[in-house]
Amino acid sequence: MIPSDFIDELLAKVDIVDIIDEQVPLKKGGANYMACCPFHKEKTPSFSVSPTKQFYHCFSCGAHGSAIGFVMEHQGLSFPEAVQFLADRVGMVVPKVRGQNDNPEVRAERKKKQQTLEETTAAAADFYAQQLKFNPAAKAYLDKRGLSTEVIAHYGLGYAPDGWQPLAQVFQPYPNTALVDTGMVIDNEGRHYDRFRHRIMFPIRNPRGQVIGFGGRVLDDSKPKYLNSPDTPLFDKGKNLYGLYEGRAAVKEAGRILVVEGYMDVVALAQFGVGYGVAALGTATTAEHVKILMRQADSIYFCFDGDSAGRKAAWRALENALPQLKDDKSLHFLFLPEEHDPDSYIRAYGKAQFEDALLNQSKPLSEYFWEHLSDDLNLNTQEGKAELVKTSSPLLAQITAPALAYLLKQRLSELVGIDPDNLAQLLGQEAPKRHVKQKSYKLPPISVKQPVMLTLVQRQIRSLLINPDWAAYIDLPDYVALDGDFACLANLAETIKSHASVPATAQVLEYMRGSPYEETVNQIFQSTLYSEEMEGGGEEDRENFQIGMKKLLNELKYQQIETLKQKSLQSGLNENEKKLLLSLLTAKQN
Repeated sequence: MIPSDFIDELLAKVDIVDIIDEQVPLKKGGANYMACCPFHKEKTPSFSVSPTKQFYHCFSCGAHGSAIGFVMEHQGLSFPEAVQFLADRVGMVVPKVRGQNDNPEVRAERKKKQQTLEETTAAAADFYAQQLKFNPAAKAYLDKRGLSTEVIAHYGLGYAPDGWQPLAQVFQPYPNTALVDTGMVIDNEGRHYDRFRHRIMFPIRNPRGQVIGFGGRVLDDSKPKYLNSPDTPLFDKGKNLYGLYEGRAAVKEAGRILVVEGYMDVVALAQFGVGYGVAALGTATTAEHVKILMRQADSIYFCFDGDSAGRKAAWRALENALPQLKDDKSLHFLFLPEEHDPDSYIRAYGKAQFEDALLNQSKPLSEYFWEHLSDDLNLNTQEGKAELVKTSSPLLAQITAPALAYLLKQRLSELVGIDPDNLAQLLGQEAPKRHVKQKSYKLPPISVKQPVMLTLVQRQIRSLLINPDWAAYIDLPDYVALDGDFACLANLAETIKSHASVPATAQVLEYMRGSPYEETVNQIFQSTLYSEEMEGGGEEDRENFQIGMKKLLNELKYQQIETLKQKSLQSGLNENEKKLLLSLLTAKQN
């Protein structure tokens, strides 16, 4: 048996969008990704993948599940095999546990530790934000940079006071394990002191909005200019981007995302109305960063300083992007004049001119690729052409986007004057062939799906699966022996509440696997025909859910009243039953 806390951790580390996109090309459609369902034949996409809830659902055939469920269905693997497959991808070792040894206490302790770390970084962010109000120098610095109170609040900027242990003002005891584990406090051979001192603080958030780390900038010319949180159980700098959470609405509205070098660049751009900027966290743009960027928008722009460091960073980003490229995604590179960074440029010329430069003067990847490689080469000589083939061939081999790879090789053929067939041989590849892969479809058991009307309790189960945090609104009476769908709803709520932090939809689905309620959950999902039914998470939907729970409670009360009345007529009631009937009737009148 594989412990459920391991399944939780695995689902938290894998991204269902990446897993499915490798098998079924996904297209961004609003908040989710869409494709033609791989489990039945269709021409209009009805297969939806939710990056926030980490599950998939086909509105036509009803197929649904987590990343584990997809691997099981699509590759025909067993549950342990699918878990092993995903664990190998993220470098996790599947624990070998015999029997029913999934200790709830161990799982709860692990969740509690995670929650403690998250609470620690959140409290530190609040402390820094408060300290900003009391430090004239920090306020003057941000005023000088032209940042409004709205932008400062939106990004949660703060100030880390000067001194060795300012966090001791809010954390007692100081130090504690959580402060050290989150990187907020440095342990130097038994001496403890704050990592961030006399710096403007930039909270780094994950996609759910939780503070997972910080970046700190000096107020003067001290070195280092930027200081970042180290990698911790919460924070991995190679897999997170600063400003992504704060800019998600602006990215969606603009239809593009912009990568810059510094935190201040992100915030300054937002001050001038360009809110779709993000920044890497003290590291070069990684392959994981590129994956994240491509999930946000189809057009990705990189804007770097025009100096040598900026150009080096741009080329590094391009190299890491090559294996991730897709034919429906475009990457562009804008190099500013050497005397400017994005912050200074937009202050000097304004939003309109900055965006004009971004859209009309940036170079597409294909142009920048050849420009960089041919720089300092004399392509009028055979030696120059040979060098271009030599340097470009290992890079071209990394590109899996078929159309783009073909066009880049065609361009290389034109630049060096070698026909495509001979060039393919030179690169150690076969000449391109026309090939159409035969598609294989798995037909659902029922090809024509009839609409099924869900009962109120079934709709509540569906809403709870999509919004697990709504379990807080469920308090079913213990005086009724629940069965059927009511028992399923109660079990779901109890399972969710038993965890220290609210699990995601994908995790809840895995909790139901093998349980008496798995079939009920499957039937409810299979009856869902419209995407709106899977997206209900707004305030109005929340209120409707609460109203629905009140209706269900009243239904249960009326059922119990009738049951007790019948028993009273037939065999009489004991004292406890009489008290219960009286309280129910009194509650009914009120």
